[in-house]
Amino acid sequence: MTLEQPTGEMWQKIREELNENQETKDADLAHIKEWLKQQPHLPDEFDDQRIMTFLRGCKFSLEKTKRKLDMYFTMRTAVPEFFNDRDVTRPELQEILNMVHMPPLPGLTPEGRRVTVMRGLDKDVQTPNVADAFKLALMLGDVRLAEEKEGVAGDVYVLDASVATPTHFAKFTPTLVKKFLVCVQEAYPVKLKEVHVINISPLVDKIVNFVKPFIKDKIKDRIFLHSDPNELYKYVPKEMLPAEFGGNAGTMADLHKAWVKKLEEYTPWFAEQEKLKANEELRPGKPTNYDELFGIDGSFRQLVID
Repeated sequence: MTLEQPTGEMWQKIREELNENQETKDADLAHIKEWLKQQPHLPDEFDDQRIMTFLRGCKFSLEKTKRKLDMYFTMRTAVPEFFNDRDVTRPELQEILNMVHMPPLPGLTPEGRRVTVMRGLDKDVQTPNVADAFKLALMLGDVRLAEEKEGVAGDVYVLDASVATPTHFAKFTPTLVKKFLVCVQEAYPVKLKEVHVINISPLVDKIVNFVKPFIKDKIKDRIFLHSDPNELYKYVPKEMLPAEFGGNAGTMADLHKAWVKKLEEYTPWFAEQEKLKANEELRPGKPTNYDELFGIDGSFRQLVID
């Protein structure tokens, strides 16, 4: 699985959109590297490629990049259930990979955005460990941090709800969902442009309403529900989608297998990454209060679906 990188006019457009100045970006990179070395609670070293991805995701705001990197390393300590034992050959993770396909697609939209398609395979399977499912999603995110060397203009997610049932969501707790969405929104340099849910049912409305309290207002406005799957083509070029959705990107099964193979190849890398995390005992001032970070308002209750 090779991820297409932006080139030519698309590359130039993305540079402008992300405020990337070719004359100052090396100085920005050096500034962040020096800042990391001065933080007693953070790892001294982080590779240039991923720092640059964080800079791009923060539109080269140095202060925002620092906050995002601090949170990235903080979450790796705060939520070990998402960041430890990231070996895709483990039976627990293999079980999920046999139930769900969630491959980032190789191509880019005309705007330079990466599209990820997610769908379950069987409405009758039991819900797997939700924390492990979130772990796999973040593993894909970490591989993209390493491999999207020229950056992208944002992310588009397509969620196929055709086999979703109430049983599948019985194990989704507010705490787990909040932890995952704090990771995605605060710790990763993700620029979420659109979320499209296709093959919807009344169940989807309940799930979206359950999740909305945990997401930023601007993202709430970027969630689109489609009763007609063909509406998706207004946002994502049909030809770049998998065959099951009318496109030319190959089958979901083949795309999924390619990503599983890539994750297997990254196994030693994931093991090495486990040491890259915040040490709260060394943080200047007060250590991070995880209860405050993941606090759940009393009005946010367990997802209940009849």
